[in-house]
Amino acid sequence: MDMKRNWAGNFQYSTTNWHVPESVEDVQQLVSRLPKLRVIGTRHSFNNIADSNENIVSLQKLNKVLSIDRENETVTVQAGTKYGDLCHVLQQHGYALHNLASLPHISVAGACATATHGSGNGNQNLAAAVRAMEVVTADGSIVTFSREKSEEELHGSVVGLGGFGAVTKLTLDVLPSHQMRQDVYENLPLAQLAHDFDIIYSSAYSVSLFTDWQDETFNQVWLKSKLSDDQTYSLGEDFFGAKAAKVNLHPVSGVGAENCTAQLGVPGDWLDRMPHFRMDFTPSKGQELQSEYILAREHAYDALCAISEIRDQIAPHLFISEVRTIAQDELWLSPSYKQDSVAIHFTWQDKWTEVQQVLPLIEAQLEPFQAKPHWGKLFSTSPAKIQSLYERMPSFQQLLMKYDPNGKFRNTFLNKYIFNEAE
Repeated sequence: MDMKRNWAGNFQYSTTNWHVPESVEDVQQLVSRLPKLRVIGTRHSFNNIADSNENIVSLQKLNKVLSIDRENETVTVQAGTKYGDLCHVLQQHGYALHNLASLPHISVAGACATATHGSGNGNQNLAAAVRAMEVVTADGSIVTFSREKSEEELHGSVVGLGGFGAVTKLTLDVLPSHQMRQDVYENLPLAQLAHDFDIIYSSAYSVSLFTDWQDETFNQVWLKSKLSDDQTYSLGEDFFGAKAAKVNLHPVSGVGAENCTAQLGVPGDWLDRMPHFRMDFTPSKGQELQSEYILAREHAYDALCAISEIRDQIAPHLFISEVRTIAQDELWLSPSYKQDSVAIHFTWQDKWTEVQQVLPLIEAQLEPFQAKPHWGKLFSTSPAKIQSLYERMPSFQQLLMKYDPNGKFRNTFLNKYIFNEAE
């Protein structure tokens, strides 16, 4: 009995009934025929959000870039397309995406459904680039959500947690291709963020701070600058007390940098600088766990200080923590809905027993700041609390009921966190 697992290996899916359709018609037939199902992408979620006790449909074979519309500056892809593959096609045609996650090996539909993001004060999460989305809904018919048809319903459904049906196609906004450079600095004091958080995070197109929480210092600052940006050329040896790195670095101390995108200010195409990890490097099983909390950017420094208070409980179980910023959006279930945000990410060692005990401590420290957990990562926040954090949750519930009245696409996760129902 082949019980499949997620990418990290920490989660085992609950059914052996896996289906791998090769066409949209196959998807329609499966959805029509199966009483209950969930759809998965590249299995990069760490919890049971994509799980099903009955049937799992994988979109791995729906992975083509379908068309580029030069007039409207959009690209249309099948839902199982990975960002890495999409980026190469866009670059060949002179286009770019506004942002990428740390890893380019995740599927477009999966990333958008869970509000996955990169970094940058002016950069919304990846789902905000969706202009239109085709979904096979519960009766097997195809429904199109789009800005033209109903911006409101598109905002409600893009971060859909798999609840509306099987996404088969997405149309994304694109930008002209450009060059970027990446500069890394070492040892930025946490105290420096008290007054300079906004300046630090606006000093490049995308900024990430990394810390292992061993002390009150950020081990590394990663600055990704568009080469048209004015500030690109003013980067010196010192960055708010942090010193320019002399060699390429991996975010985790002691790990070789060969799989990381090039640093040291060397210019390169956007797709070879925007993610932290190289497109041609395929992460094997990530022996790690991940958690992330997103909160209003105005509370960033206070929230980081609150976490620093319990760093002795965090550090022993951690590989690295990353702090990024995200621009606000209009997507109902996006953690950045109408709120410029900061995201505090934890990449844990694969020790669930220990991590399980630390998460409530972190959540308690972040309680004053109304932090929302990333939908696809590990958290212990209660369903009632999560529902209270999303002002459009009632609208989202109604929209789900409209398109999936009998709950064909509902699972334990949706029942618990969206509908507050025990199984």
